[in-house]
Amino acid sequence: MKRTLRPEKKLYTLFLALLLSTFLPTAFAQNSNQDLKSIDTTTIERIMGTKGKTNNGEYKITIPQNDLSVMVDGFKIIPAMGLGTWVAFTPTNDGVMIMGDIVITENDLKPVQQEIIRQGLTSTAIHNHFVRNHPNIMFMHMGGSGSAEVMAQKAKAVLDKVKEVRGVNPSAGTASSESVTNTINTKKLDDILGHKAEMSKGVYKYTIGRPDVNLTEHGVKVTTFLGFNTWAAFQGTPEKAAVAGDFTMLEDEVEPVLKALIQNGIEVVALHNHMVHEQPRIFFLHYWGVGSAEQLAKGLKAALDQTGKKQSHEMKMEMH
Repeated sequence: MKRTLRPEKKLYTLFLALLLSTFLPTAFAQNSNQDLKSIDTTTIERIMGTKGKTNNGEYKITIPQNDLSVMVDGFKIIPAMGLGTWVAFTPTNDGVMIMGDIVITENDLKPVQQEIIRQGLTSTAIHNHFVRNHPNIMFMHMGGSGSAEVMAQKAKAVLDKVKEVRGVNPSAGTASSESVTNTINTKKLDDILGHKAEMSKGVYKYTIGRPDVNLTEHGVKVTTFLGFNTWAAFQGTPEKAAVAGDFTMLEDEVEPVLKALIQNGIEVVALHNHMVHEQPRIFFLHYWGVGSAEQLAKGLKAALDQTGKKQSHEMKMEMH
């Protein structure tokens, strides 16, 4: 004789199924994240031939492009101003995920792009950071995942291709390693922007994360250390300063941030992605401004105020 569930039992069964489907994946994801193995940095350093920095289990190698003498509107662009190649490693369930940003010249573009494909990595963005820069330089983002040893070997092959094409080791050069002038009142900039920065060879650089956004790429968390941040780098004098940087934005923030920068006399020189499988969708824009340091900072603050609005509102609602 066929048994049928009473209405209240049917509702209970449906509720239980929904509850399990909602919370079990999250629980498994949290457990897997907690059980991630630490990165074998010794192996990475041995293969890459250079030391990097660690941060909460992640690892990043940065290579200053000291062989490139780049000028923009009379200002010298040194590595601290955004002229650095980097490759970052973050742990995954089966190894590591790498993300990188490679500084390339017009001559580097084709062979480096071919090498990224040859190594089985992905090229996720190609764009500029500046306009009117001489020589012309671009930036190529790459990604991949696998064992730490294999990913280090693949990343090293890409960096070696840059050396091969240029005929020099970028980090060993001296063209852009000098300091630049900075007599800006940095305390005033801090007060305007509401953040503190770090000084390096005359460049005063802010790095501002997005703790309001839980960003993942292929399901792996992407942090400030991995490039998910807004940054601004200043040099020059109070009366004539230069600022270069990058804004990270959710899709609804793109237009208001762009408008705020342009209305304050700061050029938006690139609008693009850094990833292709990220959740939620994230956009980046690069900007360049020349003028009064105080006015440039106020322009940046106006743009910063256009980010995080929705998230802040939702957090306040939850608290109430």
